Amino acid sequence: MCSDRSAEAHDLSAVPLPPDTVGLLEGLTTTRAIRRYRDEPVPDEALRAILFAATRAPSGSNRQPFRFLVLTDGPNAQAAKKIIGAGARRIWGGKRTADQYEQGSGAVADSPKARMARTMQEFVDAFERVPVLILPCLVRYRDPMPSEGASVYPACQNLLVATRALGYGGVFTGFNFAVDAELRELLGVPDNVFIAGTITLGRPVGRQGPVRRRPMPELVYGERWDEPAPWAIDPPGTAFTSAGPPRSATRHEE
Repeated sequence: MCSDRSAEAHDLSAVPLPPDTVGLLEGLTTTRAIRRYRDEPVPDEALRAILFAATRAPSGSNRQPFRFLVLTDGPNAQAAKKIIGAGARRIWGGKRTADQYEQGSGAVADSPKARMARTMQEFVDAFERVPVLILPCLVRYRDPMPSEGASVYPACQNLLVATRALGYGGVFTGFNFAVDAELRELLGVPDNVFIAGTITLGRPVGRQGPVRRRPMPELVYGERWDEPAPWAIDPPGTAFTSAGPPRSATRHEE
């Protein structure tokens, strides 16, 4: 398998990026969190294009301190999926209980809360079978600071939008944080490298489509805090969600 991948990678040196038919704005507004994947590999040509897009992301002073560990079907990949899968099931099990996913509307089979719980359970239960596991990392060149994520997380968003553009899907989680030490030992990640998240991707079961968010006036302010910008108007047909923290009850009084 390794020799085949090496040969394929060599052949890609003269191959341009594959075309995509998703416009940039469409991609940005329709890239859903995809947690269910078909049982098929992601070809190297697609991985090359997706990771190329990721590596074009901005970073402070253009230092490009991001690195990506891409794990598909090798022995380390299988071991890492098993380690993170076990951690994911522990994390989701605790969250499912703490957030009362089986109470209130969660007890109604077709409610958004119940559907989310089922999807998450399926995701963590099948984690060892995800086609691709990617660990985005930040090589620290100074002491940790609040803004350091700005040099790795934009690359993750580039990666997910590129995944969408090529007909695949992915999701970003923090399941790795529960098993950080085990992953470092398995993969040889140095102490000065921050493993910033867990990304899985593959060919979606289901489809992409417009994402649901809170209305723009609740999220975009103009001139003063909590005063909606007058042009912050959602396009016709926009669907919304009530997820997330409630809108601030405090507004500027004239």
